[in-house]
Amino acid sequence: MSDTAPLLSVRDLRVQFNTDEGVVRAVDGISFDVAPGETVCVVGESGSGKTVACESITKLIPMPPGEIAGGEVRFDGDDLTDASEKQLQSIRGDRIAHIFQDPQGALNPVYPVGAQIAEAVRLHSDVSKAAARDRAIDLLDRVGIPEATNRVDDYPHEFSGGMKQRVVIAMALAADPDLLIADEPTTALDVTIQSQILNLLRDLQDEFGMSIIFVTHNLGVVAEVADRVVVMYAGKVMETGSVHDVFERPSHPYTKSLLECLPGIGRSMEPIGGSLPDLTAPPEGCRFHPRCPHATADCRSGSHPELLEAASDHRAACVYYGPGYDVSAIRGDGEAETRATDGGRDDSHDSHGDSR
Repeated sequence: MSDTAPLLSVRDLRVQFNTDEGVVRAVDGISFDVAPGETVCVVGESGSGKTVACESITKLIPMPPGEIAGGEVRFDGDDLTDASEKQLQSIRGDRIAHIFQDPQGALNPVYPVGAQIAEAVRLHSDVSKAAARDRAIDLLDRVGIPEATNRVDDYPHEFSGGMKQRVVIAMALAADPDLLIADEPTTALDVTIQSQILNLLRDLQDEFGMSIIFVTHNLGVVAEVADRVVVMYAGKVMETGSVHDVFERPSHPYTKSLLECLPGIGRSMEPIGGSLPDLTAPPEGCRFHPRCPHATADCRSGSHPELLEAASDHRAACVYYGPGYDVSAIRGDGEAETRATDGGRDDSHDSHGDSR
């Protein structure tokens, strides 16, 4: 992590939805930082809380039924959780921009794409219609739309899926944001187009100097774009660290399970057994313990484990990093690291590698 003060700092963020079935604790006390110019990937299975966490940064979640139940989101020193709707409107699309999964849904089918980009430009800067149109053409050109001058008056249905996503990226860049939040922007695209979009985002990041939060369930994408990784499961952060540390030395059993499913890296390439818990009544202890082959008695009771140090600037929410546990039991890297302390556990306890 850079010594520079973070551009975005999320602390103990809790977001819930009031439903007929009960209160869904979609995000339950997560913390992470994003430094200037950094790409942080938020990963995990569908339903792990990634999108809710990121949409809560600028309060895009529907309220009600959604509710930010606690925590702090500090952007460039200002607490957004206490910001008024008027204050947030001056930040959304201006300093913090979003790209969503479905480019078709983000574009109005009855307006030319250039008019939609120009509208975004004029919303955040005092320029003439002609200047906004010129800016739209420039942005279309920068995101790789061929013959942008001719295509600026085309409608969304005249573009392919990959080109629509480029148009949406152009709209997001209309106000030169400091932070771009990209939520599964390549999910619906084929592999070739996906690679082009990832390269485009890297090039634009270098050009504009912006930070990026990239939300995905695809660890292959993470390996290509991330500086750091935040692994989420059932509303909790399970692991966080540099992309190198997380891929080379995954420190939480959930992260290891995700990597085992990844072609070219994993051995099993089988889906993780079981399913995410019901977040109206999550299990006691570690949220992952019902699916974890290393679960011990300590994992099944009490609160979800705190993020503990696995290495320098690399943390995992797992009891195996607490006193008296042999970390190699979950790492599988042969690096025994029993963390015995004065308050360490009795060796006769069943938690040392117990996989019941």
